[in-house]
Amino acid sequence: TASVFAIHGMQDLNVRTKHFGQWWDALADNGVERKVWLSQTGHVDPFDFRRSAWVPTLHRWFDHYLMGYDNGIDDEPMADIERAPDRWTTDRVWPAAGTSATTVRPRNGSAPGVGELGTRRAPHGATETFTDDPRLNEEDWAAQVDTSTPAKAGFTTKPLAKPLRLSGSGKVTVTATPSTTTAHLSAVLVDLGPDTIRNYGAAGEGITTLADRTCWGASTTGDSACYKETKADTLNVGHTVFSRGWADLGNWANPGKGRPLTPGKPYTITLDLAASDHVVPAGHRLALIIAGTDAGLIDPPSTSPRLTLDLARTAARLPVVGGGKALAAATTGAGGA
Repeated sequence: TASVFAIHGMQDLNVRTKHFGQWWDALADNGVERKVWLSQTGHVDPFDFRRSAWVPTLHRWFDHYLMGYDNGIDDEPMADIERAPDRWTTDRVWPAAGTSATTVRPRNGSAPGVGELGTRRAPHGATETFTDDPRLNEEDWAAQVDTSTPAKAGFTTKPLAKPLRLSGSGKVTVTATPSTTTAHLSAVLVDLGPDTIRNYGAAGEGITTLADRTCWGASTTGDSACYKETKADTLNVGHTVFSRGWADLGNWANPGKGRPLTPGKPYTITLDLAASDHVVPAGHRLALIIAGTDAGLIDPPSTSPRLTLDLARTAARLPVVGGGKALAAATTGAGGA
């Protein structure tokens, strides 16, 4: 029954945005009045990534919902989203208006593990195979998405003719045949193209703390109201992982109860992708990578499985703003979907 003002780093790998996304959807289902800020940081307090806006906004929020002041904050845009370091946009609702779950499908490509991503279903019997390597993570896979490597299967669109925005939570349904009795799966979405982002993987998770201090409110003997200033810690990259999801294939029948797998038998499971809001610019490519252990983020299985994907029974349902028409406009003009 309480109003909710949620702030989350889209690259927060501690309190993960999968959890935020599921909660946000439940709030919407129950008609809860809500507002959200989504930053490019990791696990960082909004006081440290947007201080001058955060303090007055928080006061106005509590003035309205606790004190009953009609200050208009409930009529303002629901969402503030950081598109680039310190560059924010707003949306009246979130996920963005016109967002719909849109299916993209993997197909074989020019080499093993180097596939295509589009709207056409793969032919019956098409497969890709990889072996779980618990030493590697999503950054390793993304850096070699165009190279045939044994530990991942990567699928990419052609360079986009128009920007493509994904807003909200997606899902990837995978049909995989393991070679052992245990197997873990990862699925990640990647924007393939150059960009400048907050350096969320560094110690500050996207911010640098400065020496100068500014004061916010009154200090007391035991509690100073003066805090060190911060600035964005930025990084130039060639690709950006912007959503990810993981699953234990042994939970294929029951999310709450795992069971041993039968080697050589196919299993179908759906991985929930972390909530995000990302624009893949024109000229960039969208990639879906499916692999095993995402090192540093999930634990490896007790075995080292070789997994065979049934591409005809594998697909992603992504929250595309503009739905199928937007996907077609972005991919068809770029050389086919």
